[in-house]
Amino acid sequence: MSRPRIVIVGAGFAGYRTARTLSRLTRHQADITLLNPTDYFLYLPLLPQVAAGILEPRRVSVSLSGTLPHVRLVLGEADGIDLDGRTVHYTGPEGEEGTLAYDRLVLAAGSVNKLLPIPGVAEHAHGFRGLPEALYLRDHVTRQVELAAAADDRAECAARCTFVVVGAGYTGTEVAAHGAMYTDAQVRRHPMRTGMRPRWMLLDVAPRVMPEMDERLSRTAERVLRQRGVDVRMGTSVKEATHDGVVLTDGSTVDTRTLVWCVGVRPDPLVESLGLPMERGRLLVDPHLQVPGRPELFACGDVAAVPDLNQPGQYTPMTAQHAWRHGKVCAHNVVASLGRGHRRAYRHRDMGFVVDLGGAKAAANPLGLPMSGPAAGAVTRGYHLAAMPGNRVRVAADWLLDAVLPRQAVQLGLVRSWSVPLESSSPEVARVPGRPEQSGKDAGTAGTAGKHADGDEGKKQPGGEPAKGQPGGEPGKNQPGGEPGKNQPGGEPAKNQPSREPAERGPDAASAGSRSHGERAKRSQSGSPRASGKPRRAVEAAGPRSARGGSGKPGKSSRASGTGSAGKRPTAPSGPSRSAGQPADPGPEPPAHQPPPGPDIAPGPVRRTDGRAVEGDS
Repeated sequence: MSRPRIVIVGAGFAGYRTARTLSRLTRHQADITLLNPTDYFLYLPLLPQVAAGILEPRRVSVSLSGTLPHVRLVLGEADGIDLDGRTVHYTGPEGEEGTLAYDRLVLAAGSVNKLLPIPGVAEHAHGFRGLPEALYLRDHVTRQVELAAAADDRAECAARCTFVVVGAGYTGTEVAAHGAMYTDAQVRRHPMRTGMRPRWMLLDVAPRVMPEMDERLSRTAERVLRQRGVDVRMGTSVKEATHDGVVLTDGSTVDTRTLVWCVGVRPDPLVESLGLPMERGRLLVDPHLQVPGRPELFACGDVAAVPDLNQPGQYTPMTAQHAWRHGKVCAHNVVASLGRGHRRAYRHRDMGFVVDLGGAKAAANPLGLPMSGPAAGAVTRGYHLAAMPGNRVRVAADWLLDAVLPRQAVQLGLVRSWSVPLESSSPEVARVPGRPEQSGKDAGTAGTAGKHADGDEGKKQPGGEPAKGQPGGEPGKNQPGGEPGKNQPGGEPAKNQPSREPAERGPDAASAGSRSHGERAKRSQSGSPRASGKPRRAVEAAGPRSARGGSGKPGKSSRASGTGSAGKRPTAPSGPSRSAGQPADPGPEPPAHQPPPGPDIAPGPVRRTDGRAVEGDS
C-alpha cells in the first residue's frame, strides 16, 4: 500500500503547527509536503520590534527545514488547485512551475493586507504583514528623521518627522508605541536644527484603542501612547492620501511622508478561486476543520471560517492564537481521516491577550487578570518566549542587549518602496528586479503598484524613495547600495561582453559577424543561465515588476521566446535595469584572440601577445 500524500499550503501559525503535529503523529508513515513562498515561519507578534530595531530579522524567522526535519519543503506560491484531480499547481521563486499531487490537502494560506476604497492609499501607504515591510519601515523612518534633522525649512522638517499609523488594533498600537520610542532615541543623539521633535499619529474609526480587548487594557495602552507623545485620534481615519500628506475624515490635513496601513487583514484570495461556500472571504468548514462534501480537504487559520462552539452562530476571529490551535486540531483530524485515532471538534478557551508597548510597558490579561506596567511587560515577553517554536535564546539575548546598549539607527537600503506595495497577495516576499512577472495574482492591483516601479508617482509618494542621486534616495547605478550597473558584479553585462549574445559593435561589427551562429549557440548551451531548455519568463524592462492583476491567487506569467531562429541576429537581452531609450555602456572591448569564458566565470586577465606578462598575471 502506498504512503498517503499530505500537502499543506502555507507555513503561518496554522500551517506550521499542522506540519509539526502531523510529523509527530504519522511517525514517518506519510509523505508530508509543505508549500510556502519562504523557508521560514514568521512569528508575527514580534514584527514591530524588528521595525523598531530591537530584534534582528532572523530572530523572528524560524527555519522550516531546521525545525521540521521529516517534512518536505517546497518553495513556491500556490496559484491553482484542481479539486477533482487532487493536484496543487504552484510557481517557484525563480519562475519555475510545478504540480503537487495529494491525498489530503490542508489550506492554511493565511491573510493579506485589508484594503479600503480610499483614494491614494494603494499608491502611498505600506502595510505591515511581512519581514520586507518591517525592514522597509525601519529604513524609511530612519531616513526621514535623518533628512528632517538636516533640513533648515520647518515645514519640510515637520512633514518628514510626522508618521501616521492607520488602525488602532494590536499591530497599529504596537507600531506606534515602538516607533515613538525609536525616533525619540534618534533625536536625542542628533537633535534637529529647527528644534522640532518627531510626531506619531494613531488613527481609527473605533471609539477606543484596541476595541477587541478589555476596556481596562485599552485605557492602559492609550495612556502609555499619550505619555510618549503619540497623537491618538479615535473616530477619525484617512479620507485621501496624497503626495504631500493625508486628508482626514474630520477635514484636517496632515503633511507627512509616512503612511502605515494597519487597518486589518483579509483572507488570502487563493480560496476564492475554489468555488466553494464562503463566509466573508473565508472558506466554510465544519467544527472538525473539514470542508463539507470534500473529505480530503481541510482548512484552518485565517482562510477558514471555523464555527465557534462557545458562541453559536459566530466564527472564530482571525488571530494568531486561534490559528495556532487550529493547526493542532487539524493535524489530528487529518490523521483520523487516514484511519488513525478519532476526530476532534475545535473548542477554545480564552487564555487572555498580551500587547507589548515597548520598554517595560505592556498591557496583558493572562487568564482574565488585568495587568499593566513592568509586571505586564514581564508576562508579555515570557509568553512570547514560550510561544516561539525556536530562536528563544537569541530573542532573549537581543532583549538584554537592547536594555543595556543604544540601538543602531542605520538604514541598510535592502528593501525599496516599490518592492513592498500595499496591494500584494504575498506580503512575505519582496518584489525584486528581474523576478518573473506573475499576472493575475492580486485583486485590483493593475496599474497601482506598477506606479511604484518607476515614474513620477513612485518618486513622489509619501513613504517612497526620493529620486536617484538625492539624499536618502535610491543610489544611482554603480553606487554603493544601488542597483548594479552594467559590467558590474551582479549587474547585467553590457553589450559586447562575454557570456552574452554579441551585439553590433560599430567599427568592429565585422569581427562579430565572423563568429558563426552555431558557435554562439554551443557556448550558450554550455551552462549559461539563459539556456535552460524552457521558455523564458517575460521580465519587465523597467526594473521592479509591476503589480499583478486579477481576482485570485491563480495567475501565470507571460512567456517570452527562449531562443532566436537560426540566421537571425539575436537581440541584446533587456535586463531589469534597462529603460527605454537609454544607451548601453559598452565597456572595454575584449581582445579578439581571448577565448570567451565559460558561463558564471568572470573573464580572466588579458595576456600580452609578445610573450611578456603584464602586471597581475599569474
